[in-house]
Amino acid sequence: MTLSLNRRHFLASGSAAAVAMALTPADVLAQAAGGGDADGVANMLYERIFAEAVASSPELASSLGLDRGPNAALKSRLSPRTPERRQAEFARLNAARNALSAIDRASLSPSGQLNLDVVKYQLDTQTAPQSRLGMDGVMRPYRIFQQGGAYFSVPDFLNTAHTVRSSEDAEAYLSRLEQFATILDQESERQREEAGRGLLAPAWSLDLTLGQMRALRGQPAAESGMTGSLAGRAAAANIAGDWATRATRILESAVYPALDRQMATIAELKPTTREGDGAWRLDRGDEIYALALEQATTTTMSPDEVHAIGLEQVAEISAELDVILKAQGLANGSVGARLAELNVRPDQLYANDDAGRAALIESLNAGVQAMNALLPRAFATLPTQPLEIRRVPPEIQDGASNGYYNRAALDGSRPAIYFINLKDTGDWPKYSLPALTFHEGSPGHHLQISLAQESRDIPTLRKVGGFSAYSEGWALYAEQVADELGAYGSELERAGYLQSFLFRAARLVVDTGIHTRRWDRQRATDYLVETTGFARPRSQREVERYCTQIGQACSYKVGHMAWTRLRAEAERAAGDAFDIKQFHEILKEGAMPLTILEQRVRARIAERAAR
Repeated sequence: MTLSLNRRHFLASGSAAAVAMALTPADVLAQAAGGGDADGVANMLYERIFAEAVASSPELASSLGLDRGPNAALKSRLSPRTPERRQAEFARLNAARNALSAIDRASLSPSGQLNLDVVKYQLDTQTAPQSRLGMDGVMRPYRIFQQGGAYFSVPDFLNTAHTVRSSEDAEAYLSRLEQFATILDQESERQREEAGRGLLAPAWSLDLTLGQMRALRGQPAAESGMTGSLAGRAAAANIAGDWATRATRILESAVYPALDRQMATIAELKPTTREGDGAWRLDRGDEIYALALEQATTTTMSPDEVHAIGLEQVAEISAELDVILKAQGLANGSVGARLAELNVRPDQLYANDDAGRAALIESLNAGVQAMNALLPRAFATLPTQPLEIRRVPPEIQDGASNGYYNRAALDGSRPAIYFINLKDTGDWPKYSLPALTFHEGSPGHHLQISLAQESRDIPTLRKVGGFSAYSEGWALYAEQVADELGAYGSELERAGYLQSFLFRAARLVVDTGIHTRRWDRQRATDYLVETTGFARPRSQREVERYCTQIGQACSYKVGHMAWTRLRAEAERAAGDAFDIKQFHEILKEGAMPLTILEQRVRARIAERAAR
């Protein structure tokens, strides 16, 4: 029962999906005992786990372009936000863990062992918060906050992941729009219950949340982005129908009243939220942060170790920046103060209007094209998936991250998207933008994630799985590769690249400070501004993210240190024969925890030495 490793269209085949869904742990044991192809049996089991994950998450199906064919019914659904659904999901994950235990690791090939180790790690990570702490998640402990909740995610999901090519797609959109009201009410009910256990975001976060809800609710239904998204795309596809009127009716009769109820719930709960900003404000806060840090970094580093590394890295990078800034005539004050001075120089600013935003995005696209021409010097395999650059939707920009990446659909139906928050173009001085583009685009997230999705060497489950320390560490390392390729056009742009590194080092200090040393939001923001020179509004949005998405900010620099350490090890081993292109081919093996990445790099070093 060997399975082809090219699984892009696996779920489009009803028979293959049926075989995968029918495979049980007993089948695994029987086939393994009967001398069956162990890798093939394991791969089929991974496909079963993946198929079950898609079947249980309509959002995942649409985001991957797998909401058609046998999964077409998923396109008209949204996942319920109920305790029963969460319990079913936890049971599914545990059943998958139990199924994997039937596989004899020793019977697998080296690549098969890698797949098993990574998938087991993924499932252990997903189930640990519930089994150890009775929580859905530790890195995002709050149900509704300034960057989380259906009010925040569903409108963006409908606009970016739900494709509209036919009248059936448009009807499915309307169906999801109706369900949006239901899940808002479900989330309100769950948030009320969780607030009784102390799992309620800080008061300032709830204020931001209410502000964004009011902005969403305040749009006349006929002018809402949700209405316009459907009507505009239906018109572009020549799909007949009065879609705008129907969407408007659903918003007015169902969605907006549900938003009103949710706003009333949050306003009612806000006075009950606990003081403080960090994980320490929660019951078992130390345990929550320890597990969040472990999941974010895929290491067992302690908060004190991470804090100390951050301080050390801040000092080292600041010293390097000092040299560049002095050469640019910026010699007075701290490094952060001089970067802040550079941030407001007129020659570094785009106009803070629609024309300025358009010019900024145009410059980002030009940077992507210029980098694409350089990539063959450092990479043997390049992605084929296109990349779009878009502004973060204005209705969520107050709470959204400064920049982020959405992967492309597996079937090529939707491109990858690099979002940038353009609430204020002053947050993005020109010298800082190349590093951001290399981080979010290529050779960063877009290249790494696309190569994994297009890889013929890993199961689908691993194509779509990820580890923050691996991916964010790679994206930061990619900024370094861009420097090695000469992609920064001036010393000022190199200063922007080093400022990006300084920012990630400062995050180690700030995140551990907030969650284990009881820094408040003001102190953390002050430190970030003084250290990095970033504008205060941008720095505060970052700090607010760290307060409510625990530990994730530490994944970047910890991951970057792992990538650079392992590359240096490979260079020492190979000497003059070191080939950077071959080193980067490890991306085709997919994302993995840093501990496993270390093992794989060393195994590849040994394999090359044995040739």
